Amino acid sequence: MNSREDVSPVRQENEPLKCEGCGVKLQTEDPAKLGFVPEQALRKEPVICQRCFRIKHYNDLSGATLNQDDFLNILSGIANTSSLVVHIVDLFDFEGSLIPGLQRFIGNNPVLLAVNKTDLLPKATNPNRILNWAQRQAKEFGLKTVDIVLVSAKKNTGFDQLLERMDAHRKGRDVYVVGATNVGKSTLINRLIRDYSDLNAELTTSPYPGTTLDLVRIPLDYGKAIIDTPGIVYQHRVTELVNKKELPVILPNAALKPMVYQLNEEQTLFFGALARMDFVRGDRQSFTCYVSDALKLHRTKLERADELYAEHKGTLLQPPALEHLEELPPLVKHAVRIQRGSKTDVLISGLGWITANGESGAELVIWAPKGVKVAQRPALI
Repeated sequence: MNSREDVSPVRQENEPLKCEGCGVKLQTEDPAKLGFVPEQALRKEPVICQRCFRIKHYNDLSGATLNQDDFLNILSGIANTSSLVVHIVDLFDFEGSLIPGLQRFIGNNPVLLAVNKTDLLPKATNPNRILNWAQRQAKEFGLKTVDIVLVSAKKNTGFDQLLERMDAHRKGRDVYVVGATNVGKSTLINRLIRDYSDLNAELTTSPYPGTTLDLVRIPLDYGKAIIDTPGIVYQHRVTELVNKKELPVILPNAALKPMVYQLNEEQTLFFGALARMDFVRGDRQSFTCYVSDALKLHRTKLERADELYAEHKGTLLQPPALEHLEELPPLVKHAVRIQRGSKTDVLISGLGWITANGESGAELVIWAPKGVKVAQRPALI
């Protein structure tokens, strides 16, 4: 980004004080409401709300969060601006983290798509193939993009390219950064703060969704800014439905190690107690599972699957653990037909995907918590 003479944020006299971690308006009256900060903490620099303090120091996400309508109301204001929109998506959950109908909220503003978490792909993966795949999928979802960049916030790769593309496309305008929860948005924003802003604070980050609560402005040149928006909470992702303590098991933190199972028809694979795949009909073939290494898979005969689930969910089959089992919606089934000769992924949003490798096709039934998105797509890898 271009250098600036003086872009330190200045708060107008009547402008409410906001948390420098999540952007929420601060208040000192009610500890149960968003933005609470003790009176004495107002004298500290930077000023952050009690919720951000607990996330930062205790990894504890407690208290109120914004609902879906609040998120969409904030997002819809972008249409009234002249800006570049950077939409960050999670490669591990590409379809589940795309914002459907984004253009409806942002008007005619151009979109730069940043595909994050590329570090989760096996090392031998061809990046050009992934870029072409992402371009096809974005087009399939009706997303009009001026550019697509592959990045890894964790490994700090692709970031210089992203900055160059932002500079090229923003043309002196503000930049709005949008995305679903837990796609790495705040991590990327913090890199911008460190390298290109005079702010002495960082956004609050955590492994839990819903950390940023309101617009957070990072000053740029000539009075313009990068604006971080709250992550949109999508209940169609497994990660939004489980107890927060289960997230480290579900979210991978290193390159995925494909797990290959040779299955005969009428065999079942359990993904903890969170999902299951029944291979109902087809020739013996292999299925490759791309999920967190910490998630335990269990194979059994289809005729025993219901009994096994009833007896061992929350114990042998976990997550969720027994004490969190009641928080999970019941599993519902989705019939999936893999066409002959196609290499197809079956995505369980937030959990990962299964690649059917056979050439002869297959009939599957995917069981996932009620409301979770299950989708077919051309194979990513």
